[in-house]
Amino acid sequence: MSTKGLIHIYYGDGKGKTTAALGLAMRAAGCGKKVVIAQFLKNWKCGEHNSIRQLANVTLLQGKSASKKFVRDMSEEEKQKTKASLDECLRKSIEQINSDKCDVLILDEVIDAYNLKVLDADMFEDLVFNKSEKIELVITGHKPNERLLKQADYVTEMVKRKHPYDEGVIARQGIEF
Repeated sequence: MSTKGLIHIYYGDGKGKTTAALGLAMRAAGCGKKVVIAQFLKNWKCGEHNSIRQLANVTLLQGKSASKKFVRDMSEEEKQKTKASLDECLRKSIEQINSDKCDVLILDEVIDAYNLKVLDADMFEDLVFNKSEKIELVITGHKPNERLLKQADYVTEMVKRKHPYDEGVIARQGIEF
C-alpha cells in the first residue's frame, strides 16, 4: 500500500531543527528510501556532512552565501550571487524529484532564504503548494508564514529556553556543527 508523502516544518529560535530533519533522513535512508538534503545559507563544513556522504542513498546539495556576512549586511551584488546559488540548489532538488531519485526531500534553512528574499519565491511555493504526493517534504528555518504552517502536516516549534551561546560559548565542532 502506497501512502501519500506529507510536509514537515521544524522551526523556531531553538537548537534542533536541522538535527530533527537529519534524524528523519537517517531513519528514511535506513529503510531504503532515497533522501535528498539541500542546505541553504550554510557555508561551513559540518560533522554531519562526513556521515551523510557515507550513505549511498542520501544526496547532499548546498546553496551557499556569496559572503560570510548576514544577508541583511550584504551588498546588492552579494545578495544576487547568493540568490543565484540558492535558486540553483532548489532547482537541483526539484530535478532529483523529477528524475525519481528522491523519496524524502529536506530543505534545511529554506524558510530563512525564502523570508530574506534570496530564493525564488515562486519556485519554492510551487514545490510546497503543488508537492508531488510521492515526496515526503521537510523544511526548516526560523519564522514560517501562516500559509506554510497551514500547508504542513507536521509542525514542530523549537523554543530556546537557555543556550551556552548567550554566555559567550562559541559553537563546538561535533556538537553544534
